[in-house]
Amino acid sequence: MKVYIVYYSLNGHIHRLAGAIAEGVRDAGAEAELYRVPETLPPDVIGKMSTPEFQSEFGAVPVIDRHRLGDADAVIFGTPTRFGNMCGQMRQFLDSTGNLWAAGALVGKIGSVFTGSNCQHGGQETTIITTMVTLLHHGMICAGLPYTFGQQCRSDEITGCSPYGASTIAAADGSRMPSANELAGARYQGKYVALLAMALQERRDGIMNALREE
Repeated sequence: MKVYIVYYSLNGHIHRLAGAIAEGVRDAGAEAELYRVPETLPPDVIGKMSTPEFQSEFGAVPVIDRHRLGDADAVIFGTPTRFGNMCGQMRQFLDSTGNLWAAGALVGKIGSVFTGSNCQHGGQETTIITTMVTLLHHGMICAGLPYTFGQQCRSDEITGCSPYGASTIAAADGSRMPSANELAGARYQGKYVALLAMALQERRDGIMNALREE
């Protein structure tokens, strides 16, 4: 059972959430593989926007080969918010997966999304929902972060996470890293997706065969 965590991170916030999601996947007994989407910005621009220390850490994460995306039993996508939508790097990557769409390579597989924004109301929910539109076009079964993760309802602190997926708040200057509560939500989402994928795995072949007979 393989769960791919495919994401983009500029300053480490999504990267930290991705690590917590991987912990949750492994806690469920599944294999977690982390990948980053290809960078679209030139190195000199990245150098002005991000720290060399993080870029070195992020650079150690392998770039996903889009042709291998269908090898996963579930895929959890991570993207920072850009005006209430996914970042350009993720958009360009997903736009390159037409061959997978044509082959139905992701049909019936679990898909999920996590995100982050600078402020509490910076478009986290719309980013996740609009990203799920692409996953639905691929025929994926979308999973969020259910309210059984009760800490998303807490009001004693400012925190990310919603029923659509885990999220974090970075602050205007990017200085705030994911809180313990946000990391807990990411771990919960990873475990939830892995357990769903494991339950579906035994039935997916039968479902796909039945659909082919229609």
